[in-house]
Amino acid sequence: MHTGGDLFVIELGAVVLVLAIVARLARRVGLPALPLYLMVGLALGDGGLVELPASEEFIEVGAEIGVILMLLMLGLEFSAHELIDNVRRSTLAGIVDIALNFPPGFIAGLILGFDPIVAVLLGGVTYISSSGIVAKLVADLDRIGNHETSVILSVLVIEDLAMVIYLPIVSGVLFGGSLLSTTITVIVSLLVVIAVLAAAYFFGDRLSAMALSQSSEALLLTLLGGTLLFAGIAGRLNLSTAVGAFVVGVALSGDIVSHARGLLLPLRNLFAAVFFVFFGLQVDLNLVPDVAVAAAVIAAVTIATKFATGWIAAGRASIGKPGRVRTGAALIAHGEFSIVIAELGITRESDLGALAATYVIILTLVGAVFYQFSDSLTLRVPTRHHRSRWQRTSRLVQGVRRRR
Repeated sequence: MHTGGDLFVIELGAVVLVLAIVARLARRVGLPALPLYLMVGLALGDGGLVELPASEEFIEVGAEIGVILMLLMLGLEFSAHELIDNVRRSTLAGIVDIALNFPPGFIAGLILGFDPIVAVLLGGVTYISSSGIVAKLVADLDRIGNHETSVILSVLVIEDLAMVIYLPIVSGVLFGGSLLSTTITVIVSLLVVIAVLAAAYFFGDRLSAMALSQSSEALLLTLLGGTLLFAGIAGRLNLSTAVGAFVVGVALSGDIVSHARGLLLPLRNLFAAVFFVFFGLQVDLNLVPDVAVAAAVIAAVTIATKFATGWIAAGRASIGKPGRVRTGAALIAHGEFSIVIAELGITRESDLGALAATYVIILTLVGAVFYQFSDSLTLRVPTRHHRSRWQRTSRLVQGVRRRR
């Protein structure tokens, strides 16, 4: 007797095996696996080669868990004191970020004939980078300990916190909420963020001691259950589940951190891959040709503005040229938040979903490859010191030749 459960298991097993092959291929050719995972999702989505009717709901839930685990693991690398100090130092970078990256989407929306509210949504799509994708890239390339990583995280955290204000406002306008209810939602969201960061700042050591256990099983269940619970509550309060998971990681410190990394890493790798597959599943390939040119133009502008944001932010932290290039490259990738924002306006503008999805895929592919090879690109461009030394050597050689 065959049941729907059998088909679910077959589909899920086949997807995981395909991802395993893709991961091996990516490692062999020296490319990040993330863009290839996206391609797998595209091939399995609407208009693709094969559809997944039985396992799509599970993959959607797994994708949400993947984002949460990616941000939890990233938060484990930083203490509350470091986070607050970095955000304070990066306030100007956050202002530069929104000034450079919101206008491209907003202006493009007006040019394309969208109504002003939908144009504001497209501005949000171009503004916010993907915390989940950037976290996976940083971890995969073993750059968590780099000096510029704290700057990257500070910019991402400021963006995610900006969503605390942005999402309730645009949701209230789109769905007819009153000014009072929208204002109350924004205030509550801000108070929750402040309260959680304060608790992590002052009571992080105590929370870590309470969660620590000599049993690996008990510790894994405590970390996973607590993080999912807190992230879910954050989502219900109109905060990002990703921000909630990141704050949980920041709140933990001491011996529990090293134990948590070892326990959570395999789960993070599995569900992160599922996240990128699910993202690709959301794209209807039949709609892509109609919006491809517009998406490519907006993406090209955003690549320049995001790179400029990273360059300026890293420069203010006195980071050298290679680190500035890595910072700019890391911020290019867009993902889950951009899609969430776009989905709010699909009922008012049907092309917005396909446009945002195509745009995000372009930036994810370009950002992942650019960040992967950013050091190589920096080494190929001679610095001012090297250029001047080469010029002096060239002049000496030419003088010797003339004397001969």
